[in-house]
Amino acid sequence: MVGVFSRIVFLIVFSSKNNDEVGIAKFTNKEKQMGRESSIYKSCESARNICIVKTLAKLGHFPSKTTEKEAWFLSPLRSETQASFNVSLVKNLWYDFGIGKGGSIIDLIMEMKSFSVKEAMEFLKADTIIPNFNAPEPQLHSENKIEVIAIEPLKHLALQGYLRSRNIPLEVARMYCKEIGYRINNREYFAIGLENSLGGWELRNKYYKNSSSPKSYSFINHSSDRLLVTEGIFDFLSLAVINEELVMASDIIVLNSLSFLKDIEELIPYYPEVLLFLDHDAAGEKATKELLNLYDNITDSSALYNGYVDLNDKLKDEKCQTKK
Repeated sequence: MVGVFSRIVFLIVFSSKNNDEVGIAKFTNKEKQMGRESSIYKSCESARNICIVKTLAKLGHFPSKTTEKEAWFLSPLRSETQASFNVSLVKNLWYDFGIGKGGSIIDLIMEMKSFSVKEAMEFLKADTIIPNFNAPEPQLHSENKIEVIAIEPLKHLALQGYLRSRNIPLEVARMYCKEIGYRINNREYFAIGLENSLGGWELRNKYYKNSSSPKSYSFINHSSDRLLVTEGIFDFLSLAVINEELVMASDIIVLNSLSFLKDIEELIPYYPEVLLFLDHDAAGEKATKELLNLYDNITDSSALYNGYVDLNDKLKDEKCQTKK
């Protein structure tokens, strides 16, 4: 009744001949605004019901392990080799334990693509998320076994394009990485690969991030007394672009995952100088602090990319600034 009474009063106030059209116009616009807000709310609710697992599959990310209630992924937001990205199959919500963030499918697309809410909604509504590089079909109830079938120099145009998007020159990537052909469930794919210390490969392309077994950190030996430690492939390659002289005069460990920090602790005392280039996030800063407390020969070198999460973020931003 209150709502009806308010409408009657509103129309009476604007009932004069001169004001009739104005009053009705205002009332109509208000209703339209309410309708738009209702439509936006319904769109958000509808978008939140879009399956996170299926969306990740369309973007080239597949679960490493699933149960009846949850799926575990290698994080689509950062580099790692042990799955710490959780999706609740019951609630259709995600949580990345490495960075302490989570939420709905809208939040995930905003994080992955640096989109606004509106852009994320349009992205999901378009339903044109088509993965390049022949992303594997999701296998929700078993772990996908990766079989490496070819190791060649980097040459595929799609991979070269991916390197350009990361602002990594092809000649730099070719010094340390290979083009890896691999097979999953009798289907063949390809990616940029960095070999680890146990002979496995870290695999990256625009829509896919994984590693073949055995999993470990990567070690680049330049017979130096100085050790550089980075988190992921593109952190290392970015450092090679930013400071080639430093990289060429140092041994390098690419962790591939912070979980391998324990595996390199026995190597650290053998180097008079160890420089850390870990991410500016909760996990990276925690690891840096712990290592600084344990060893006197370690220096936190992350000031090189202050204002950025990692080295590649800095390198990509410098590319954008150059274009301007």
